[in-house]
Amino acid sequence: MPRRTLPFSPWWLVLAAAVAMGSAGLYQFTWSSLRGPLGARFGASETSLGTVFTLFIVFQTVSQVPVGWVRDRYGPRWPLLGGGLCLAAGFALSAVASGVYAVYLAYCFGGIGAGTTYTVGINTAIKWFDTHRGLATGLISSMYGAVSFLAIPLIREGVQTDVRGTLLVLGGAAGVGVFLAVPVLRDPVRADDADADREEGTPQPAGRRDYGWRATLCTWQFWLMYAVFVLASGVSLMVVGKAVSFAAQFGFSAATATGSASLIALADAGGILASGSLSDRFGRELTSGVSLVGSGLALAGAVVAAEAGLGIAVIAALSAMVFLRSPVFSVFPPLVGDYFGPASSSTNFALLYSGKLWGGVGGGLVASFLIGTVGWSATFLGGAVLVALAGVATFFLRPTEPNAS
Repeated sequence: MPRRTLPFSPWWLVLAAAVAMGSAGLYQFTWSSLRGPLGARFGASETSLGTVFTLFIVFQTVSQVPVGWVRDRYGPRWPLLGGGLCLAAGFALSAVASGVYAVYLAYCFGGIGAGTTYTVGINTAIKWFDTHRGLATGLISSMYGAVSFLAIPLIREGVQTDVRGTLLVLGGAAGVGVFLAVPVLRDPVRADDADADREEGTPQPAGRRDYGWRATLCTWQFWLMYAVFVLASGVSLMVVGKAVSFAAQFGFSAATATGSASLIALADAGGILASGSLSDRFGRELTSGVSLVGSGLALAGAVVAAEAGLGIAVIAALSAMVFLRSPVFSVFPPLVGDYFGPASSSTNFALLYSGKLWGGVGGGLVASFLIGTVGWSATFLGGAVLVALAGVATFFLRPTEPNAS
């Protein structure tokens, strides 16, 4: 089948989007390692540090709806260019910040950059793939944590002697990674061209309806997915953002804390790739439900292991929790394409991803408050219950009506 608008395999688009995605992920997965040294510079409280992470999540989330709308209409390049500039600026501002309020502003820039890059990257798979949509999405989204896995040991070593220099290097690396993808990424020009440029020999699903954002918001499927997204993302953000502090609270060594942060980033990447690929074979709803229930059980296991003083078991359980919570970031994007069509996928997924706003508030400010009120164990056990309930709810998802629009 000839490709009238794409002169190379669409898998090259996956590679470019994955590189950009890894650059954006540096903010989220390095925060657990950066929060202590940054807080020590300014004498910031736990609540202030929780606010930094919450602001990042808020701006990452709210930026995606307007960016998705622009990308659906004008393509990925200009939004991606702006996203790269914001990523670089955020780390640079953190490096020269003289107080915690400047760090707040820096992570607002970082959040906009991460959100822009994320929505451009993740929707590349939705727009260009059908039968391998889960695998392509998983490959792109897995890089959000994979790059950080490699970077965290270097970052934790660097911040011990030169916090400012480490942040400047991170800014340069994040910006360059996104800029490399700008000339490569593009979207199908028209529906008929998109059909020609998708995977060779891949038929379009019969009778599929493309939902605009208003029609999407009128479906019960969207709101059930939204509730699951809020719960799963909120608890997982709590774990990602506080893993090092959680390990330290129970008296574990610095090596255990570093291992937790590094393996969580690796687990995120592996889980996203695995669940995205498995969803192509076993179904997106089944894959999501089983995985999220397992994630809740793993988090409960981490609390039990921590109270028993089993450092290696804590690392393993926290990593398993993040590995298994991955469907909301790897399976839900192609599920949006399956249920609502690819034409407005960037806008529709951005609306779903807005649930991370409430998840960020829960995983940052609310979690910090609960930790100070009821303790680490009770807070993490409560999170385990919420993730498991989200998994049970996912089993009730069913496709939208396939009527032609």
